[in-house]
Amino acid sequence: MLCRTHFTMVLVTAWQAVLQQGGGPNLMQPPLVPGSKPTVTALLQNIPDHSRDQPQLIPMRRLEQSSDKMRSAKSKSLIFIGLLFNCLEMIFSANTGFSMSVYNVTSQSIYLRWPKFSGASSYRVTATAVNTVGHSLLACFSDVTLKGTLTSLIPNTIYAIQAEAIDKNGIILAETQIMQSTAPDIPVIDKAYSKLSNSITVEWRAVPGATSYLLTAQDGDSFIETVVTNSPGTLTGLKPATLYRVTIRSINSGGKSQPSPFRKAKTVLAAPILSVSSPSCDSIAVSWKAVYMAAGFSVSLMRSDGLGRMLKENTTNTSLIFTNLDPGTLYTIKAYAWNVNGIPGDDFTYNQRTSPNAPADVQVAFNSGTLRAIVSWMPTEGALTYSVTASSGLLKLKCNTSSASCMVPSLQCSSEYYVSVTAYNDAGSSNPTDAVSLKTIPCAPVNISIEEDEPGHLLVSWSSVNFGHYYVVFVKSDDGLEVHCNTSHTQCHFQSDCGFTYFISVFAYNKAGQSPLGDVLNYSTAPCCPSDFRAVLVASDTVEVTWAPVRGAEMYETRALGGNGVVRCNDTATACTLSALPCNTRYSIAVYSFSEARGSNTSCASKYVATAPCSPEIKSISKEALSVISVHWQSNNEEATYIVTARGEAGLWHCTSSGNSCTLIHLPCGSAFSVSAIARSPAGQSLPSYSVPLETAPCCPNDLILTQVTQSVTNISWSVGMGAQTYVTTLESPKGQAKCHTLQNYCLLGCITCGTSYTVSLKAISETGLTSSCTYQGYSSSACCPSGVKLYRLGNNGIRVYWRASDETINYNTDLHGSKGNFTCTPSSGLSHCDITEIPCGDVYTVVVSPVTDKGPNLTFCPKKIYSVTCSGSSVGMVIYRGKSNAEQRI
Repeated sequence: MLCRTHFTMVLVTAWQAVLQQGGGPNLMQPPLVPGSKPTVTALLQNIPDHSRDQPQLIPMRRLEQSSDKMRSAKSKSLIFIGLLFNCLEMIFSANTGFSMSVYNVTSQSIYLRWPKFSGASSYRVTATAVNTVGHSLLACFSDVTLKGTLTSLIPNTIYAIQAEAIDKNGIILAETQIMQSTAPDIPVIDKAYSKLSNSITVEWRAVPGATSYLLTAQDGDSFIETVVTNSPGTLTGLKPATLYRVTIRSINSGGKSQPSPFRKAKTVLAAPILSVSSPSCDSIAVSWKAVYMAAGFSVSLMRSDGLGRMLKENTTNTSLIFTNLDPGTLYTIKAYAWNVNGIPGDDFTYNQRTSPNAPADVQVAFNSGTLRAIVSWMPTEGALTYSVTASSGLLKLKCNTSSASCMVPSLQCSSEYYVSVTAYNDAGSSNPTDAVSLKTIPCAPVNISIEEDEPGHLLVSWSSVNFGHYYVVFVKSDDGLEVHCNTSHTQCHFQSDCGFTYFISVFAYNKAGQSPLGDVLNYSTAPCCPSDFRAVLVASDTVEVTWAPVRGAEMYETRALGGNGVVRCNDTATACTLSALPCNTRYSIAVYSFSEARGSNTSCASKYVATAPCSPEIKSISKEALSVISVHWQSNNEEATYIVTARGEAGLWHCTSSGNSCTLIHLPCGSAFSVSAIARSPAGQSLPSYSVPLETAPCCPNDLILTQVTQSVTNISWSVGMGAQTYVTTLESPKGQAKCHTLQNYCLLGCITCGTSYTVSLKAISETGLTSSCTYQGYSSSACCPSGVKLYRLGNNGIRVYWRASDETINYNTDLHGSKGNFTCTPSSGLSHCDITEIPCGDVYTVVVSPVTDKGPNLTFCPKKIYSVTCSGSSVGMVIYRGKSNAEQRI
């Protein structure tokens, strides 16, 4: 409402300003009332001679006023109205829900659509040019028409368009307003032509208000479009030799104009695609495929450096050849096709070089050391690379280069080659030059053989070699001395020495030089026998053999002959160990030098060596006495002495015999031994026999202590017996036996009778079950504790302790313990009571009666009873039994 009121006030103010600027009497109308609907129709009522009542589209007459001032005021008012149409559209559309939209625009037409409005029987549309005075249109439509077209508009002009929904009584139900510009005017094509086969260029005069232009080229049903900003414009992507209909449309922010009248334009011919080659050094051949709509072709050729004249040929064929050209020269070829009207099409340019001439002045130099040839020549015009070919029969060797010389590698010896050179460029190759002959050095001699026809004489022979004029044989010994032999034959003789290796090489020679190095053979003469030969027995079945090295020996073979066969040892060292020899055997041992070429020298002297005696085999071990063991064995050795050893943690014990048994004495108890035997003879000492385990019975414990724990339980403990794993202890009397078996060195024995004498025995048992029986001093259990212990009051402050004695011959001791004091009494022998005088009353006493022993303190395991001694005044009152002590109850 605020926007509408503000707009109305502005509109009234603007209108009054128009009136003040000279409006005539016909323009005087009542002012707008704030709050009413200002419409375009109402505003236009101030302009005379307008017809608004016809039901069809009616062009409104331009206002004619005699006064220029009035016309100027009218124009300004209309411009102001147009600038405010956006606010009007916002106000009325928002209030009514009625709207209008544009779906197409051309230079002189605007296409509109609107929704059906409830209650409307017709629709009225008014368009007013904002920037042109007096140009307005009005159109009426029935209620079934929801689309409309405004025509005969001014191009490139902004229009204020108002739509009104009117009921059958002519009342305006709703209205809406929009601003829309028409498209620019239709351009006119001045020229349309083709310079390239894929494009057409269009020229036209600029249209006011156009921001860009749409060019269209149509060929039947297909067309191509492009947008440009100004003239001239070019359509690309077209087909060659094709007739197109070309149109243009102008564009601005409002839309596109109608297409212009078309112009016909045809694209030029496509360029021929050339295929170019140089079949010879002075010609170039050009060919191409046929071009659509072409009547003929024009092909021109000239040097790319601009020298010489241009050659040009016109033809209707698709190939031609240019001749008498310069070899190795780059030419530029240009070709195009023309149609029946002689109009040329696109051209095609190609650069082609003629093939080069053959090189001149070919020279060949041979390098005998590397079997390579250096070939050189004079460069030829236009050649980019050169190829050298060296042919020998079916073998061809090639070398490629961009310079004027080349090295041909990998030539074969004893061969004749024919060398030629060919020049190349991107056009092709020249003819090869005349061949130049080249003979190489001879090959190295083969089938070399060496024979020692008699000791000290060597014969070297070989096969003859092609192109070999004479031969030189070099013989070098391994001490550095070298001799040689020159001959035109195929053999030579040399002197040789024993134990040397000779290296022999043979060379062939001719004018080209020396043959390559061939096979280098070596020949070794037979080695001599080793010197300073020694054979020593280092173990019972092992002989170590040593000697000094000799010249020519690559390996040594040691042979030991004896027993039932031969033992061999091969080594490159000057020592050998013969092991695992049979015992008690005599061997003949010799060392022979050996080389792979000559084999063994078997003329060397031998030595005799005997192996050690055989190991004895222990057959049995027997126990003769407590610490005496007898060992028996078996052996077939002669002149041997046997030593038996018992080895253990306790030490070593030995016995010696030349027979088959001996005795070991003073072996300690509880010990484990490993018993073995060896044999000794002048040849050496045998390996030990297999060990036999030996275990002596465990030792008896040295100390044994018995302690009575309770009246019927005794604890017995002892020191550890060497070799013992478990122990069995026994207390035995006529009244019974107590026994325990334990891994420990102590034991509790129950069911002991008090006041009884026992015999004490112990068995120490080893892990393997060996047993030692041990006897110790006898043991007597303590006297029995009395029973029926009771407490009685005596007189004023006295207490009597009474009991039943187990034996009248036993003396007893009585102990009372309380918080106010401890009391003891010992009665005379044979009595079973004891009196304590002057004992404090009002206390709790623990009472114990135990036999008196001659071994020390009283027994501690007799029962303890608790009594309360009350007071009667200052004297002892009642004596009350409280039960046994907690310690005794726990026992």
